[in-house]
Amino acid sequence: MGFEEFDVFVIGTGTAGKSVAKECVAEGLSVAIADNREFGGTCANRGCDPKKVLVGLTEILDRAEKMKGHGITKMPEFSWKDLMEFKKTFTSAVPAATEKDLEELGIKMYHQSPKFLDENRLSVEGKTVSAKKIIIATGNKAFELPIPGREHPIISDDFLELEELPESIIFIGAGYIGMEFAHIAARCGVDVTVIDGESRPLSNFDADMVEYLQKASEEIGIKFVFDAEVTEVEKLQTNFRVKADQKGKKIELKAKLIVNAAGRVPSIDELDLEKGNVAFTNKGISVNEHLQSTTNKNVYACGDVSASEGLPLTPLSSQEARIVAGNILDKNREKAVDYPPQPSVVFTLPNVASVGLNEKQAREKGYDFVVEKKLVPKWFNAKRINEDYYGYKTLVDKETGLVLGAHLVGPDAGEMINMFVMAMCGKLTCETLKGMIFSYPSWGSDIKAMV
Repeated sequence: MGFEEFDVFVIGTGTAGKSVAKECVAEGLSVAIADNREFGGTCANRGCDPKKVLVGLTEILDRAEKMKGHGITKMPEFSWKDLMEFKKTFTSAVPAATEKDLEELGIKMYHQSPKFLDENRLSVEGKTVSAKKIIIATGNKAFELPIPGREHPIISDDFLELEELPESIIFIGAGYIGMEFAHIAARCGVDVTVIDGESRPLSNFDADMVEYLQKASEEIGIKFVFDAEVTEVEKLQTNFRVKADQKGKKIELKAKLIVNAAGRVPSIDELDLEKGNVAFTNKGISVNEHLQSTTNKNVYACGDVSASEGLPLTPLSSQEARIVAGNILDKNREKAVDYPPQPSVVFTLPNVASVGLNEKQAREKGYDFVVEKKLVPKWFNAKRINEDYYGYKTLVDKETGLVLGAHLVGPDAGEMINMFVMAMCGKLTCETLKGMIFSYPSWGSDIKAMV
């Protein structure tokens, strides 16, 4: 067995891992990086980016459907096969390009998940590797359903590789993955059912905005089954059968394909963390404010795998990577996490977007605030494209006039929420926002009327 030594060993080649590795090697440190999947991480290969490419087609279909009788006389035809080929132009080159980039920088690459041997040593590809600092940036992976027949459902990775769409799909889970893919499938003509153990979709988002989304979802044919815990998935001759317990009532659903969209969990089970004295919970690696392991000072964790206060979002991974690299290199910059307002978007049509506090959180923090909530399909931007679901809820602090939280539903909510992020980060009062001149008629100009 060989033996190698490095200053820094990074586990994971997504946004967070690559960022730390590149910054450390640029400062003259010896760096290695490992991944048991294709290099480049989830977002670029099998997550945000390819998903948004598929959403691009459904945006056209949705817009055409809403404009039928208002200028559109015939719905556009589409080819799922052609769409998937287009998607590959975004993903196919990512692994090789990532490896080439890392190689040119002099970063040693391993194509296996390492296992801890002790606090500073790893076993990878038959070699024992020691490192002064070990960075865990392995991200999240699909939650494995703890039920009989768990092998039958596909996961989001597989959905993004489907050569053709089936007649019917059942999505297990009404979180952002289940809802986004359900919308893609339904708009492409699939008979879609979403089943979830909660009483509504997207339990982490504002209930009023989600209610509007649910109505919009049902109007495109998506069926929902709530308060139902899936107990088994059974393979039939031509279908799959999903069995569930709905408040004591046994129910069964059938479809050509089942998608497990029941959530994501930290990708850590192959690392033998106990041998490395690396503490973890079901939320990920336990870290302090420096994103350093609470039990092994030589280990840091960043991105989705860290049990930090950062949301599991690619932009947060970049922020956390910067903090980790700053600590390792002793850079003169922020070395502790201090998260700015974090926007989150569900890329259904309409989008649901959120940033800042919800009403419960604002009350718990003791704010005296004003809530404004409206559904505004008659506003120009919605009316010109015949969009029925355009609404908002804003929370404004009475004392300071600052925005505490914003929750949106609408065709361009994913972009509009960034305006609220800037307002909150810049501590702009509502009066300041109202006094600004925005381009008109644009979606962004509407925020002045939302506060």
